[in-house]
Amino acid sequence: MKVLFVTSEAAPFVKTGGLGDVAGSLPQALNAKRVATRVMLPLYESIGEQWREKMTFKKYIYIELSWRKLYCGIFELKHEGVTYYFLDNEYYFKRPGTYGFFDDGERFAFFCRAVVEVVAELDWEPDVIHLNDWQTAFVPVYMKELQYRFPKLNDIKTVFTIHNIEYQGRYSRDILADVFGLNEGWYADGTLRMGDSVCMMKGGILTSDYVTTVSPTYAQELQYPYFAQGMEGVLSLVSDHFCGILNGIDTASYDPATDTRIAKNYDATTFADKAVNKAELQKSFGLEENPDVPVIACIGRLVAHKGMDLVMSVFDRLMSLGIQFVILGTGDYKYEQFFRSAKNYYPGRFSANITFSELMARRIYAGADIFLMPSQKEPCGLSQMMAMRYGTLPVVRETGGLKDTVRPYGTEGESGFTFANYNADDMFNVICFAVDKYYNDREHFNEIAVKDMQTDFSWSRSAAEYKKLYMNITGKR
Repeated sequence: MKVLFVTSEAAPFVKTGGLGDVAGSLPQALNAKRVATRVMLPLYESIGEQWREKMTFKKYIYIELSWRKLYCGIFELKHEGVTYYFLDNEYYFKRPGTYGFFDDGERFAFFCRAVVEVVAELDWEPDVIHLNDWQTAFVPVYMKELQYRFPKLNDIKTVFTIHNIEYQGRYSRDILADVFGLNEGWYADGTLRMGDSVCMMKGGILTSDYVTTVSPTYAQELQYPYFAQGMEGVLSLVSDHFCGILNGIDTASYDPATDTRIAKNYDATTFADKAVNKAELQKSFGLEENPDVPVIACIGRLVAHKGMDLVMSVFDRLMSLGIQFVILGTGDYKYEQFFRSAKNYYPGRFSANITFSELMARRIYAGADIFLMPSQKEPCGLSQMMAMRYGTLPVVRETGGLKDTVRPYGTEGESGFTFANYNADDMFNVICFAVDKYYNDREHFNEIAVKDMQTDFSWSRSAAEYKKLYMNITGKR
């Protein structure tokens, strides 16, 4: 079985979010399952010289996109057992940044077209092309456009994964032919039409052989307008070949037993050493050094859909519980200013760190007692799994992957604390419950934390499910 994993970002080369983590870990896990997996992504300016000097230039071809004939260089790099192909075009990708340009539609249409033509040129033919989010969604569309020119494309199956349905790649229908190089029929028959615009993600969903998303609960939620951002009808059309497969985390990197960035290593058998990390967290983040006070942590983007409005609305009530609170992240101005100001009212008890630092995040995971993640929507979520890996009990809202990974306290498989309604009072009540259990049922609280550390959140589990999917759609092993 051979798979080409196509993505707009992949750690450690370029990463802006969870997709980069997935693309940096899942291919390795698939290789370990004897699925020969290679990765293809753009050669951005931000990809550093330490990687470029290890690349091998393979060849160049010219890509026809509407009336344009565009250079595409092909570079190869082998890293940790995975072969990566970087597609080069300086006009589109030699820019400061990855996304957010006025011509992103054209940039990633070029990338999609280039993927198809490069696959046709390679002496390595995949059985499956696995696509990720709207930036890669035109690959199966162009495969159908070019199948007569490149007959080998007819033997390749496609899987399209939705990582976040809020970003769909929607553009004016006026550019369909001139920019995307596609005829009006793709719009007229509804394949690309969303309202009066062209939707790249819709095209990927409808033309792929199978569609997945990043957790089973998110797959169910996408049946409803509240979550689906207008795509519920589209996904109903592919319901017989659509499912959710839960993401994993890099358990080798996120391992408190070996993590060199925390104060003291520990594992499930030496859980008591977590207290050393708590003391160091309190000391380095300006909190009062008290081993008996529960430290609640929140790491992530300070935006509404991450639940920051709930935290703001009950913040003073939270601080009245006799807790310490540490927050790490950047986001919307109003949240940043609120938390900056709150530091002045709760010195020694609240630490606001309006930045992002991987080092700080690791130390918070290792030192905190409770991890708060009250997302309005969360396709999968990785932070709650990282916190659990470090023995920090999560408090989450029951949505998407949060619901799939955290079982409520007092139920079978208990692993944390949850609330269902997106409501500040409900969140506050469950935090009160968690704090009460910390103070009055510490032994059981710690037993759950130790069990969480031993939970299998590895990519191996996810890779096994993807391998089964690939075999089902290709009939190959």
